[in-house]
Amino acid sequence: MKRAYLILFAVIVVAALIGVAISEHSGYVLIAYQNFRYESSLWATLALLVVIWLVVFLLRALFNLLTASGGVVNPWSRYNRSRRVQLAIEHGQMDLAEGRWASAQRHLQRAAEAERQPLLYYLGAARAANELGRYEDCDNLLERALERQPQAELAIALSHAQLQQDRGDIDGALVTLQAMHDRHPHNAQVLRQLQRLYQQRGDWSSLIRLMPELRKDKVLPPSELAELERRAWGENLTLAAQRGEEGEAGLQSLNKAWQQLTSAQRQEPPLVLAYAEQLRQLGADAEAEEVLRTALKRDYNSHLARLYGLLRGRDPARQLQTAEGWLKSHPDDPSLLLTLGRLCLQSSLWGKARDYLESSLGQQRNPEACAELARLLAQLGETERSNQLFQEGLGMLDERLLARPLPAVGRA
Repeated sequence: MKRAYLILFAVIVVAALIGVAISEHSGYVLIAYQNFRYESSLWATLALLVVIWLVVFLLRALFNLLTASGGVVNPWSRYNRSRRVQLAIEHGQMDLAEGRWASAQRHLQRAAEAERQPLLYYLGAARAANELGRYEDCDNLLERALERQPQAELAIALSHAQLQQDRGDIDGALVTLQAMHDRHPHNAQVLRQLQRLYQQRGDWSSLIRLMPELRKDKVLPPSELAELERRAWGENLTLAAQRGEEGEAGLQSLNKAWQQLTSAQRQEPPLVLAYAEQLRQLGADAEAEEVLRTALKRDYNSHLARLYGLLRGRDPARQLQTAEGWLKSHPDDPSLLLTLGRLCLQSSLWGKARDYLESSLGQQRNPEACAELARLLAQLGETERSNQLFQEGLGMLDERLLARPLPAVGRA
């Protein structure tokens, strides 16, 4: 408050001094130029200049105010255009994350057309259109993205391939990825998507051909790549056996696929198991028995030992003798005990078969051993125990059956 009084007092003093100066010395100003002539006192001229300065100042302030307010009010101003684009981006991204596809496509497409770097917004709008089943709109949006940012061709193509897979167009996705593979042969993402696509198609031979590139460019961790390679070769053996008809044609196709493996691969238990299983499916038990016997002699494997009991070799007695030889080193292997029980059944050695099957169940309760022993006991007349084992095996095959209610037994 005191400060305001001081300012007011100073203004009054200055005004009084100016008034005294005006009354004592009015001054004189003359401005003449050609036909123009201005003549007035000095103080009137100074007052005019002050008024002119104030008018200019006020006009300038008014212009700035109108410009600023026009930016807020005018819907076509640069301020509002930027604000609308930002809102479209925010709404579009949220709609995309929450699955409101139509709204997401509309907002992101609007943002893409206005932004200088529109790639992410076009990709988002294309995904939304794809989810809505508007496949033509989706492809058009991706083409528009390529026109605006041609340097992003690979990113757009990878997104296109994924969207084609999502809509079920596996062949179209394959064409897109193969084209990118030709142009970017060492791109890890292209190789990864090709690998997944081949798996989805069940095209194991193509996946096998891709393996060297996957390994060279370190697309997958070594352990995952090794597991994938084993699976691919195993599935390829199955397909090879199925391509040929039963008999010699199937065996020739299977053996040809087997010979394509390296010597190291032909010693891997999962691949040996797949090969022997396909030989069994084709009725070539004798060949399968030889393959398994050689593999088990080299390196014992419980899964191979289990399959060995499902085969009927050329010499059943020798086959049983061979399996009993493995028992010395692996007396507690339930799979080997099951195999010995099955081989004894083949040779009609009922007592030994029962002992081996009982021992297998003593080591591990499994449905196969239950079923084999139940069949044997049924033939031996031990019906009650046989039925118990059948029930136990059935329960282990699908434990969900035990949780489901059964109707009460009616009484007469």
